[in-house]
Amino acid sequence: MSTATHADLVLTGGPVHTGDPARTRATGLAVTGERITAVGHDEVKELIGPKTEVVDLRGRMLVPGFQDAHVHAVYGGVELGQCDLTGTTGRAEYRSRIAEYARAHPERAWITGGGWSLESFAGGLPTRRELDEVVADRPVYLLNRDHHGAWVNTRALELAGITRDTPDPADGRIEREPDGTPSGVLQEGATTLVARIVPPTDAAERLAGLLRAQRLLHSLGVTGWQDALLGVFNGQPDPSDAYLAAARDGSLTARVAGALWWDRARGAEQIPELVQRRAELEHGRFRARSVKIMQDGITENFTAAMTGPYLDGCGCATANSGLSFVDPAALCEHVVALDALDFQVHFHALGDRAVREALDAVEAARRANGHRGTRHHLAHLQVVHPADVPRFARLGAIANIQPLWAAHEPQMDELTIPFLGPERAARQYPFGDLLRSGATLAAGSDWPVSSPDPLAGIHVAVNRTLPESDHERVFLPEQRLDLATALAAYTAGSAHVNGLDDAGSLRPGNLADLVVLDRDVFLAPQAVAEARVERTYVGGRLVHEAS
Repeated sequence: MSTATHADLVLTGGPVHTGDPARTRATGLAVTGERITAVGHDEVKELIGPKTEVVDLRGRMLVPGFQDAHVHAVYGGVELGQCDLTGTTGRAEYRSRIAEYARAHPERAWITGGGWSLESFAGGLPTRRELDEVVADRPVYLLNRDHHGAWVNTRALELAGITRDTPDPADGRIEREPDGTPSGVLQEGATTLVARIVPPTDAAERLAGLLRAQRLLHSLGVTGWQDALLGVFNGQPDPSDAYLAAARDGSLTARVAGALWWDRARGAEQIPELVQRRAELEHGRFRARSVKIMQDGITENFTAAMTGPYLDGCGCATANSGLSFVDPAALCEHVVALDALDFQVHFHALGDRAVREALDAVEAARRANGHRGTRHHLAHLQVVHPADVPRFARLGAIANIQPLWAAHEPQMDELTIPFLGPERAARQYPFGDLLRSGATLAAGSDWPVSSPDPLAGIHVAVNRTLPESDHERVFLPEQRLDLATALAAYTAGSAHVNGLDDAGSLRPGNLADLVVLDRDVFLAPQAVAEARVERTYVGGRLVHEAS
């Protein structure tokens, strides 16, 4: 065999889960340049030459690189360098971390960060007074875990000019004390009332945040993702410049698709700007060919758009059925226009009314333009009406699931189920129904809303329990996915959403985006979250190795 046929990299000696239906298992794989050149068994070793790097898997499992179909990487990376409240639900721990951060950063005019959980506070509502006791001399602005609300202190409210006379914005709500005084929580669009005066991060901070996030995501086996919000949102600067800078200087090792933010306060007049931005934001491994439309909010603050009203604490119907941020008729018009321009539309749709409105818009685009291969996808899908489940397959709309949320935990059991009622609560995160109806599944984390670890997400998709929880409390077990399907959603499914038809599975000719796990996860699907990533490759290049 001539040296021209020798591979650059050969991994052998362990189970290879290919994700290719024609050959699901192998024991060896070869890479030349950026691409896979062989998948098989002992015959792959024939490609080993004097300059070939050989990796003995020693029984460890090789899988396709994970892709995250819905993540906010720059925001997450920036927040890791701010006041980080993730990883705990203890109120005392929140206070301690905030106080410690304020002491460590006397030079900062504002205390910013986030990650607090709704479940930590009665009704999901902390107060300004709790923050005042920790930091009174400087304004504090802390986003909650899902980034749909902010906790602020009295100083921040004063600087923003928010009083009992300040009206709620059309797309949000100011939580109030009995006399109307703002209590310290701003929901949805009301966050911008303070966010607009928070000092923005600069370009260097955003780039540092991206690279910090990339290191974390690579360590979890993520080789590519779709950033679900490129634009100005809730006062936070547009992260696009960080991606473009990293793509140009070669520090962007991941493959990134960007979703351009649809300004819900505007209409079709912004489409030419989106076309221009799409052309400008394309370099190397970065491109922005998607448009993100946030159609509703979240269930915990009663802004997810529902086909029926929310219940109150006594189980009685209220007058509120959530918010549709974009008028449904206008939504159809906008999606038809975007689809005609070959934009993918990335919908945020949690409530069953928002899901229906998004599907109606996709149907209008299909009717007007035919099937153009634009791969529109609906993210989150917390509540889906049974009548709408089969529409995904019929319309070619991709179900972009965030599996970590489909489990019993306090935010679900205390702040969601009682206010949805039993019928709607039983329709939550219908992964199994969507799969059985023929829908294409992709998967993502929505980090920093929740953990970016794909193995944790796969664990919940398969078991419908959190990794550390009591396995006897399975959340809607009929909606569980088998391990191969869940793994495919995080690999081939998300690669499909991200326009990477030559990624997501291990077969000759595909990109060599690879992950080495420390075990064969198929031997114990009930414990998949215990697996660890030992190596991550992008295009045959090692970008992470566990110490």
